[in-house]
Amino acid sequence: MNPKENFKKSRIMKIVTFFILGLVSTLLTSIYAQNSFQVKVIGKGEPVFLFPGFGCTSELWNETVLELSKTHECHIFTFAGFGGVKPIEMPWFNSIKEDIIAYTKTQKTNKPTLIGHSLGGTLSYWLAATEPNLFKKVIAVDALPCSAALMIPNYTGAKIPYDNPQSKMMMQMDEVTFQGMNTQQIQFMCKNKEKHSSIIQMMQQSDRKTYVYGYIDMLNLDLREEVAKIKIPVVVLAATFPDKATVEKTYQSQFEKLPAVQILYADNAAHFVMYDQPEWFIQNLKQNL
Repeated sequence: MNPKENFKKSRIMKIVTFFILGLVSTLLTSIYAQNSFQVKVIGKGEPVFLFPGFGCTSELWNETVLELSKTHECHIFTFAGFGGVKPIEMPWFNSIKEDIIAYTKTQKTNKPTLIGHSLGGTLSYWLAATEPNLFKKVIAVDALPCSAALMIPNYTGAKIPYDNPQSKMMMQMDEVTFQGMNTQQIQFMCKNKEKHSSIIQMMQQSDRKTYVYGYIDMLNLDLREEVAKIKIPVVVLAATFPDKATVEKTYQSQFEKLPAVQILYADNAAHFVMYDQPEWFIQNLKQNL
C-alpha cells in the first residue's frame, strides 16, 4: 500500500473513531439524564450518590470526588433549574425524589450510599425513609429533617404558599440585587473566603423560579416524624458555627424519632463543611464509608 493510501486509510479510521466516541458519549448522556436532574458517573467500586445543597451544582463535590472516585463509583448530581439544567414544573422537590428512586432501580445500582449537603442531606433522609431497603447508608452534611423549624420562629408546620410577598420580591429582583443577596448570605455560610466566588457563581446560574419556589418546597418538607422509618445507618457531619451548644440542641430535637443517628461536629466550620474543614471532612467521610 502506497503512502497516499495509508494516509487516506488513517484519516478514515480517525473519522470513524471520532464518530463512535461521539455516539457513545451521546448515549451515555441520555442514559444518565432525568427530567429533574443530570448526573455524572466517575470512578469504580461501591456506588455513592452525591447530592449538592440548594442552588449548588455537581461542582460542589469536585475535591470530594477526586478522593472518593479512587475507591468508589461516584454519581454526582445537579438538580433541575441549577447549573444550566433545564427547569421543571413545581412541585420540584418531590419530582427529584421520585426520579432518583427510578434512576436507582433502572440503573440497578446496588444499595448506594447517599451523601448529601444541606438540601441534598434532607433529600437523603427522605429517600431512606421512603425506600428503606434501596440504599446502604446516609451521610448528611449539615442537613436537618425540617429546615423550616430552624428558620421560622415558633414553626407550627403550616405550609408556605408559592405566591407570597417575599417570593414576589425575589422573583422581581434584577441580577445585581440577586447576586448581592447571595454574596451577603455566603459570608455567614462559608468561612473559607477563597470559596465564596465559586459558590456565588453556582447560585447565579440558577433559574429564578426554581430558586424561589424550590426553596419553598424544601421549607414545606417536615421529616421529623418520617425519619423513624429509616432503617439504615445515618451519619451527620455537622457545622458548629456560630454556636456548638445551640447546634447540638437543634439536631437532638429534630432527630428525636431516630435516636440511633450519629452526629459528628466539625469545629470552626460553617454550613459548607467540606470547604471550611476539608481535611476533617474527607477523613470522616472515608471512615464512615
